[in-house]
Amino acid sequence: MLSKVKLHWQILIALVLAVACGYFAPDFVQYVSWMGVIFLRGLNMVVVPLILSSIISGVASIGSGSNLGRLGMKTMSFYVITSLIAILIGLFFVNLFHPGVGANLGNAETLNNLPTASTSVSDILIRTIPDNIFNAMVQGQILPVIFFAILFGFFITQIQPEKQEILVRLFDSIFEVMMKITMFIIRFTPLGVFAIVSKEVAKNAGSLGNIAGSLGIYMLTVFVALIVHAGIILPLAVKVIGKADPYKHFRNMATPLLTAFSTSSSNAALPLSMEATEHKNGVSAKITSFTLPLGATVNMNGTALYECVAVIFIAQAYGIHLSMGQQAIVVLTALLAAIGSAGIPMAGLVMMTIVLTAVNLPLEGVGLILAVDRILDMSRTTVNVWGDTCAAVIVAKSEGEKLNI
Repeated sequence: MLSKVKLHWQILIALVLAVACGYFAPDFVQYVSWMGVIFLRGLNMVVVPLILSSIISGVASIGSGSNLGRLGMKTMSFYVITSLIAILIGLFFVNLFHPGVGANLGNAETLNNLPTASTSVSDILIRTIPDNIFNAMVQGQILPVIFFAILFGFFITQIQPEKQEILVRLFDSIFEVMMKITMFIIRFTPLGVFAIVSKEVAKNAGSLGNIAGSLGIYMLTVFVALIVHAGIILPLAVKVIGKADPYKHFRNMATPLLTAFSTSSSNAALPLSMEATEHKNGVSAKITSFTLPLGATVNMNGTALYECVAVIFIAQAYGIHLSMGQQAIVVLTALLAAIGSAGIPMAGLVMMTIVLTAVNLPLEGVGLILAVDRILDMSRTTVNVWGDTCAAVIVAKSEGEKLNI
């Protein structure tokens, strides 16, 4: 009977059951948590070969360097502009609500060796070029994999036609196989979501009331800013620039968005985003395979917004006034940090050290927000994935493709 219910409804049911199970039967969670581990491992297993084969196949089908450059410029422009808008929205609301004023510094959690991040534009560019592509694949470093795949796909178009055809067919076939494996893993999404969410609820059930009370205004600020960006700015972009129906697009993206919310991982949601964008929205494989893997790595609308709100919240909590110039530095470094952030849970916290250091704020301030980071991580990751799929639709429309939305 459940197999006849659409997958996104199955995931919603799993979410509700997970919250109930984690809250009312926390002892039971230990018997099902293994399903979440296996589900995430399955998704992570396909990410690198899926990205590699999809980008090589997509770039090879794009053709000339001018076509690739045009698509790259459109995609990156959308990602940078929307991330900047997201940061400015966060800046507006954190200055409007002042969530850090009066915050109890005694509620700060102790940092457990949170690594600091030191990065710049040059660092990101250097890390993009792998010294060993196989090592990068093993370590799950997506940005170097994307760079290598784009190069490989482009230079396939520069060799003899008969050899070019063999390689294109090879990587098309590999991509098709990877999508089949992905679709198989997707069938188990409700079970994985149930296990992951019930474990988190059980772990935090006893302190939810205290957390909501002490950090309620901060959480509200982040939620309101995320909702404005995801519910107004991005749909407007889809409607006005992409000439598409944002409601239909949102409905088609229900499964990857729910998965992103449950797992807090853009990489884990990537296979589902690619499947839904191509097969439900009708975006071509060449656009999907280029924009979405790139977006999962460099387009972090929600993370960029969150970094800005969190850093200024920390400044307010410590009673440190940030001038307009310092807030401008926060905006720029939050954008850079979001681009350099990995598509994995809690990556935003690590990258936040860049922004804190840029305006001379204490790194210990991260301890103020650790208690509520998980739920905010789930929310901002959902916005990240939503922004990626909006970009795919807009770029596809700008290329003259006819979509289903």
